[in-house]
Amino acid sequence: MKHIYILVVLISGLCYSQIPTTYYDSAEGLTGFALKTKLKTIVSNGHQARSYGQLYDGNGINGSNGYIDTHSDKTVSSGKNYESDGTLLDMYSENPSGTDPYNYNHGSKKCGSQSSEGDCYNREHLVPQSSFNSAFPMQSDIHHVIPSDGRVNNFRGSYPFGNVASANWTSQNGSKRGTSAMSGYSGTVFEPIDEFKGDIARALLYFVVRYEDTVKSYSSFAMFDGSNENENAFFPWAIDVLLDWHNNVDPVDQRERDRNVAAYAFQNNANPFVDHPEYASLIWNPVTDNEAPTAATNLIASNPKGNSIDLNWTAGTDNIAVTSYDVYKNGVKTSSTSNTSFTVTGLAPNTEYCFTVFSKDASQNIAPSSNESCETTLEGNSSSNDLFISEYVEGYSYNKALEISNFTGSSINLSNYSIARDRDGSGVV
Repeated sequence: MKHIYILVVLISGLCYSQIPTTYYDSAEGLTGFALKTKLKTIVSNGHQARSYGQLYDGNGINGSNGYIDTHSDKTVSSGKNYESDGTLLDMYSENPSGTDPYNYNHGSKKCGSQSSEGDCYNREHLVPQSSFNSAFPMQSDIHHVIPSDGRVNNFRGSYPFGNVASANWTSQNGSKRGTSAMSGYSGTVFEPIDEFKGDIARALLYFVVRYEDTVKSYSSFAMFDGSNENENAFFPWAIDVLLDWHNNVDPVDQRERDRNVAAYAFQNNANPFVDHPEYASLIWNPVTDNEAPTAATNLIASNPKGNSIDLNWTAGTDNIAVTSYDVYKNGVKTSSTSNTSFTVTGLAPNTEYCFTVFSKDASQNIAPSSNESCETTLEGNSSSNDLFISEYVEGYSYNKALEISNFTGSSINLSNYSIARDRDGSGVV
């Protein structure tokens, strides 16, 4: 039996709303502009427009603290860690390999006026709000409105993003403004450091998908092709550099995945190009793919409990990308996941189960089976499938606690639970 102790005063805000595992199911198998339009429907449905001020701290939003959740310098479970000091993570001032030139604490030193870097921070619209007349929900869409140093934001202005040939201004972290190095555009561009090029590219890709129906009228932004005939939304030079930054220079990392989950908690939609990086090429550079991935290897079933078994395996490979794995139990498909680990639940106690997994790509090409791995669940009662409160501890002042007992035989994700106080027969959170 597991005992979980929770301080009642800390129950709210322990974890974010999770992006549903079925969020992208309706896009499966699509390519080109059909995929782009389907993703527009997915990320538009449920999107809750927030106020401009709520970006800073999520004030009034249950389960979200705005930029404090999405743009803080904190430890990530994999990939590069910076200072992990909880300060504001600003893509225009962060030094990923050394000491930051300056830092901001959330809520302190918001702009007003500025005359040099480090004076204050504000909100940077990666797609300039002048292009959409500061309209909502674009003005407060956290997927493309990021916190940034006010001075750098001022120097970036409304210039498009791209590779700089000759810089006429450089920020203290190496972001620069200057002449374009790209064939097809000869004007001034702004180039962030490599560490964040993919983050910015994916934000722009998200924007033209989320606002597909209106983006043609935002052509004052030099990256957008406003012609009615161009479903690409971007000029060729622009989509070329964005796909390069997205696929090659700065692929998705765990920090960005965490930010996407926190952004979902803020406004109830996600950036599909973070969760499925392959979507970008499937939309803007589709190719006929008939090549199946290689099989997943080294499948191991372990950590058996009364009604669950953990699975881990080595990823398959693909000429484009492996997008998911089908999990089979005793020869029958039971679930799919994009990860290389999975916990199979709902099993009977004291029973042997055998598992295989199959790699799959975005074109639905399926690899041969992995090796088979078998494991036996532990003896025990599998009828208990929930938690119950076994003890209440009355402490001093607000220091109170509940003991929650877990007889399920499995780890429980507490984000699916809330605690209510019963008042006259009605639960009150």
